[in-house]
Amino acid sequence: MSFLLSVFYFFYFAIVGVYIIFIPKVLAMSGYSGVEIGVIFAASPLVRFFLPFAFMKGFELNAKVFNIALFVMLGSAFSFYLSLEHFYKLLLSNIGLGIGLGLILPYVEFVALKEIGKENYGKVRLFGSVGFVLVALVLVKFLSSSQVALNFLLFLTFCTAFISFFVAKKANIHTREREEECSSKENIFQDYKLWIGLTLMQVSFGSFYNFFTIYETAHGISLDMTIYLWSFGVLCEIVMLYFQGGFLQQNLLNILKLTTLISSLRWGLLFVFPENLPLLFFSQSLHAFSFALFHTAAISYLHKIYKNKTLAQQLFSGLTYGLGGLLGALFAGYIYEYFQTYLFLSSALLALISSGFLELWSRDKASKKRL
Repeated sequence: MSFLLSVFYFFYFAIVGVYIIFIPKVLAMSGYSGVEIGVIFAASPLVRFFLPFAFMKGFELNAKVFNIALFVMLGSAFSFYLSLEHFYKLLLSNIGLGIGLGLILPYVEFVALKEIGKENYGKVRLFGSVGFVLVALVLVKFLSSSQVALNFLLFLTFCTAFISFFVAKKANIHTREREEECSSKENIFQDYKLWIGLTLMQVSFGSFYNFFTIYETAHGISLDMTIYLWSFGVLCEIVMLYFQGGFLQQNLLNILKLTTLISSLRWGLLFVFPENLPLLFFSQSLHAFSFALFHTAAISYLHKIYKNKTLAQQLFSGLTYGLGGLLGALFAGYIYEYFQTYLFLSSALLALISSGFLELWSRDKASKKRL
């Protein structure tokens, strides 16, 4: 199973690499305006945000729904060829792709945690980071036309669907029992402090994901050096994913609080020292904690505390990477437009507030235990 999951993560995040790095360029080459591109790319996080609520109304994310999602993903990727020149058709293609990707990942995260455990999760998840970086390095050499990017997208989507089918088939042997539904006493939204904390952490990444390259080159760091900084951060992420098993033996909630504080420090360093290369590389090394360790600790903690584990993973994907990613991009864009100097100071404050909500949640849990 570890091999199948490793291959899945490799191809899945290679799709993500093509989608977020190269498809915007494809749309610009095809004559789309900045506003149109923004609307099209807002569709995917919005879909990821709304999907979990449908499953809270009685739907179940099981092997059958998972396989349907594979066909939706494949069909949407193919439809890019037919819809590239038509805004509304392309918007529907993006929504379809968002639905497929948004259903597939939470199910596989659940399978991974159930089958191999949180201690070994990072050793298979790191192949996603490898796939993301590798496709970026390869495709940049061959991107001579829109067709090339779409070919990559379809090929990687097919590979992901193919391996995903076998992941679900093998996992179904062990997870055939119907997963226990959330009882009336287990109302996820009563835990709003936890979910606000997790979501704000992702909102704080809006400045980094959308403006780091622009921010650093504006402060005199060359584009080549900025790419080295990006690559170094991913390398540190891969190392953490491989060795994080020992960390995950500790209190997961304490790890979440620690990683949000480290993230606040990271963004603070970018605010105070945007031109200091040694500190910039140190800041990028903290990506190992603020992304890799935080992500694994978060999904492991949710897997531990909730009975409906697939729904918990869907909510994590929808609220953090969906809503959090959308709000983070919008918030960072506003700050960069009107208060450019304070871009990463705002991120540091968001990560600090995230840590505060997790601390409040921790105290709530402690007080309930004493009752």
